[in-house]
Amino acid sequence: MLQGDGMESINTNEPQAVGFQGNPKILIVEDDERLASLTKEYMEGNGLNVSIEMDGAKAVDRIINDQPDLVVLDVMLPSKDGMAVCREVRSQYVNPILMLTARTDDVDHVLGLEMGADDYLSKPVRPRVLLARIKALLRRSQVGAKNEGGNGAGSQGGSRLEFADLVIDHASRDVWLRDDRVDLTSAEFDLLWLLSSNAGRILSREEIFEVLRGIEYDGQDRSIDVRVSRIRPKIGDDPMSPKRIKTVRSKGYLFVKEIT
Repeated sequence: MLQGDGMESINTNEPQAVGFQGNPKILIVEDDERLASLTKEYMEGNGLNVSIEMDGAKAVDRIINDQPDLVVLDVMLPSKDGMAVCREVRSQYVNPILMLTARTDDVDHVLGLEMGADDYLSKPVRPRVLLARIKALLRRSQVGAKNEGGNGAGSQGGSRLEFADLVIDHASRDVWLRDDRVDLTSAEFDLLWLLSSNAGRILSREEIFEVLRGIEYDGQDRSIDVRVSRIRPKIGDDPMSPKRIKTVRSKGYLFVKEIT
């Protein structure tokens, strides 16, 4: 999981982060006991309350029953792989899932997002990078819990947006289409809220990455595109000919205020 070998991965000269408020509960699902322990030690040294699960099938029950603040989920697991775990818990677990994969291509990344993961990293990963991603996901999750809506770039403000038969409520983080509740992951809701609260304005991928992930867009990451493709059918948009969330070539995405 962590880059490097032995305790060298933990006893770095990197500055220790300030402790998190409330010591968020993190569940690491990783079958390599030594790597999981090293990761746990580093994360606990940075103010996190960390537990470990090495079996995929058992992880499903723990995630649903314990509802940790965030799950770090490895793809390769005994009894049930990380993709299956993510898919099974997603409807009953609303907090962030950070998926780890040993593959360097886009296959696991895209599949993980399609299963409902909020973010992903390729192994091995530097401890500081892993911690930074966890902090970013927790920050987004905590902002949602405090109902601090509409503070994205150019946001309109307000916690409830209505577009004909589509209603997006930031206070409850709920979405309704024709009075039916829409099932969205935390990351999907954040993206939909950002786009809809900037309805009528094109948002570039660079801007979206900066607001939602706090990192620069590298020109290759497909996570935003995958999430848009998952959101469209859920809000009644035609994936083949979208009218609500439009792709503007070479520019980004546009949420249309009024569909004609």
